[in-house]
Amino acid sequence: MKIRLIPTLLILIVVAVTVRLGFWQRDRAHQKEALQAQITRFENAPAQTVGAAPIALKDIEFHRVRAVGQFMPQQVVYLDNRPYNDQPGFYVVMPFTLRDGGVVLVNRGWLPRNMSERTAIAPYDTPKGEIEIEGIARADATRAYELGEGGSAAHQAIRQNLDVASYAAETGLPLQPFVIQQTSDDGDKLVRDWPAPTSGVERNYGYMAQWWGIAAAAIAFGLYAARRGAKHAKSIDSNGPDGGDAANNGQAPRA
Repeated sequence: MKIRLIPTLLILIVVAVTVRLGFWQRDRAHQKEALQAQITRFENAPAQTVGAAPIALKDIEFHRVRAVGQFMPQQVVYLDNRPYNDQPGFYVVMPFTLRDGGVVLVNRGWLPRNMSERTAIAPYDTPKGEIEIEGIARADATRAYELGEGGSAAHQAIRQNLDVASYAAETGLPLQPFVIQQTSDDGDKLVRDWPAPTSGVERNYGYMAQWWGIAAAAIAFGLYAARRGAKHAKSIDSNGPDGGDAANNGQAPRA
């Protein structure tokens, strides 16, 4: 049986790529599962105290933390396009001055958007004076897709995203390199039903199955095409390359 080189190579490439993509999705799912196990372990550990001493993100991310200080409402940032239960709204992110020095950003919670006027912020409370808060250390206050620059907090309180290092340079605040996702309640009318950081594992397994299904389909198609090609070649060999003896002799077949 002759093997046609180019179609065979194309099928092999499709199989190799789709199998690799399936393994990649499987590895992503395993990474998320391992992260979830780590987060669960951190959630059951004692809360770490955040103070003036800088803490590296790798040493604190996803850990439970506590901090004592007071909010700086004059430098609040509202992160737009953060829906909750299909309702548009903002995340309220505010600097928090620590008792013994330094500042940390706090994602205080979710606030619904005014549907008639986008820039009108719904009322919420900010505790005055020194308080204690608890939460989870995160690399940022979540990220949303944006086109171009997200604006400057010095001129615009509403923006798409907030990078900790850029905001520190922008405001001159000695910020910790992470954001506290607040979980403690201080009666401020904000929603703190935070999405799980490892959501989407089922989606990864679904993509894995799809990619491997495409690989299996490519193999099945290649075998089917090879079988048809073999049958066609066998038919030609049995009848002769020129359509049979009668055709070769230039004579009509006898009755």
